[in-house]
Amino acid sequence: MTVESTLETVFRMESARIIATVTRIVRDVGIAEELAQDALVAALEQWPREGVPDRPGAWLTAAARHRAVDLVRRRETYARKLAEVGRTLTEESYDPEPSGPGDIDDDVLRLVFTTCHPVLSAEARAALTLRLVGGLRTDEIARAFLVPEPTVAARITRAKRTLAKAGVEFEVPYGADRAARLGSVLEVIYLIFNEGYAATAGDDLLRPALCEDALRLARGLAALMPAESEVHGLAALLEIQASRTAARTGPDGAPVLLADQNRRRWNRLLIRRGYAALERAVATGGAHGPYALQAAIAACHARAAAYEDTDWATIAALYERLAAVAPSPVVELNRAVAVSMAEGPEAGLALVDALATAPGLDRYHLLPSVRGDLLARLGRTTEARAEFARAADLTRNERERELLRARAREVQ
Repeated sequence: MTVESTLETVFRMESARIIATVTRIVRDVGIAEELAQDALVAALEQWPREGVPDRPGAWLTAAARHRAVDLVRRRETYARKLAEVGRTLTEESYDPEPSGPGDIDDDVLRLVFTTCHPVLSAEARAALTLRLVGGLRTDEIARAFLVPEPTVAARITRAKRTLAKAGVEFEVPYGADRAARLGSVLEVIYLIFNEGYAATAGDDLLRPALCEDALRLARGLAALMPAESEVHGLAALLEIQASRTAARTGPDGAPVLLADQNRRRWNRLLIRRGYAALERAVATGGAHGPYALQAAIAACHARAAAYEDTDWATIAALYERLAAVAPSPVVELNRAVAVSMAEGPEAGLALVDALATAPGLDRYHLLPSVRGDLLARLGRTTEARAEFARAADLTRNERERELLRARAREVQ
């Protein structure tokens, strides 16, 4: 691996912690991101000449932090800022890395709550958090939301300006303020996980670092808010979904469908953690929220020793409940799959065809993919091949495109 590719990987993994650490000093997420980029440029200049440091994440954080300190010292309000941030500004050593895989950097959690402030629109919150916490590029966020890249870029720029103008504090809020931001925080953590679990574009199906970041955030949030049912519901959902990661791709990186996965490769520890979190969701609120319901669906899959043992009737019923509390075309599409398994492909196809004109699904590759599968099960092979080919044309992920084209060829 070249120095440049190593740096790119490290920065992708560590950027959230770097930006969070610097935001604590400069109190401005926009400036913090710029200083993190300055540290990246410095590494590009020094690492090829001096070699990659033993702890590259700590090196980048220290470089950005030193730039932040210099900036504060140049400001007219230096004395006040110095009093606020305390003695840590003058200490040379710094270790930004969590002590264990389940730990979370408090500054990262503060960054999430800051980027999810209600002064921002819902779209701006999600875009800014995915950029600063998830480390996604602007074009990746645009693909995730199915909007033009310039639109996302403008949202991010305006969001940073809005936070600075409003003087939003870099903190985890309390009481009503925390409750007001919780929905956005949960949504964004879920979006970060999903981008890691099934990348919208690129050569790889999975981006494990994003899944791990989302898991750490969800666990930290559950520890912070133990009485919130949906916080535990989200944690349960992510734990169980992440348990399948090793089985979702083959040795060559090609996707492996749920029906074909080797369930012995599912991580039983993560599944047990998911069950425990789901029990806490039930105990604190009855598990009636959208994340807890999705976690219950994931738990149904996890309990089945084999694909053929899946309780599809229960899953279909859970999707019906989910559609009632969080209606969306994607939920309906997933319900159609469950109904097709419980009642037969004709019943599922009727539901899928009803979604043909649903807003937001006209460019969603999983709609023709599901329809192709149902048509193949009904023996309508010519139509199935056309649907798989259409799905392949719509996806931006190369691994998914290869799989869909293979399915189109295999339909007999």
